[in-house]
Amino acid sequence: MKRIKFIKHHDRRICFINFSDAEAKEVIKIIGVARKLIASQEPKSVLTLTDVTNMHYDKTMLMALKQYTTHNKPFVKTGAIVGISGPLMKMIYSAVLAFSKRKNLKIFDSVEKAKDWLATR
Repeated sequence: MKRIKFIKHHDRRICFINFSDAEAKEVIKIIGVARKLIASQEPKSVLTLTDVTNMHYDKTMLMALKQYTTHNKPFVKTGAIVGISGPLMKMIYSAVLAFSKRKNLKIFDSVEKAKDWLATR
């Protein structure tokens, strides 16, 4: 799937998950593929970069996103998220963090800033 791939940045391997402009049904499909890929990696080894710019959501997708974030917790060393804007998206982000008990996800204004930060982890 083109929306999920490993990229290199400053010799660091980053799993890029691109939800940008995706409809809720497509988000659920992307989650399924990303979940399997991330779970196939060593524990605490994955650096994730997730782009949620203009992502569309519904109740079912939000539950899938919460479950996905919880499922990935053992495999993700740290993660960066871009595209969170507006109070509703910030509320969703907070809810996902609270539900999954993840503290290693940081918000960035751009993909480049996120990649630079992840490269130092």
